[in-house]
Amino acid sequence: MMTALTLTTYDTPTGPVLVVGGDLDHESTDQFRAAVDAAALRPSHTLTVDLAALTFCDSSGITALIAARNHTRGLGADITLTAVPAATARIIRVLGLDQIFVLPPAPDEDKDRP
Repeated sequence: MMTALTLTTYDTPTGPVLVVGGDLDHESTDQFRAAVDAAALRPSHTLTVDLAALTFCDSSGITALIAARNHTRGLGADITLTAVPAATARIIRVLGLDQIFVLPPAPDEDKDRP
């Protein structure tokens, strides 16, 4: 069952926060991209994308996150993903995108391993 995408934006001194809820998929990525484009970003700002309420993310959603990163970097700003759901974090890691998105360690990763 699909969950409609919800987007809420608010400003902080370091840059805007975009709270994403519901499904980020092929039917909702245009809405997400429009919200990213509308975010008031200046050089040295960071766009924080809060994914705590994300329920589903398909390949189109991952592509939209990459496009958001490219957009922010093109403006001289940065992007950070917060509260990334485990399933989405796993996809980001499998695709090697943890090289461009900083993610917290996976819950099952042993920090003491060499």
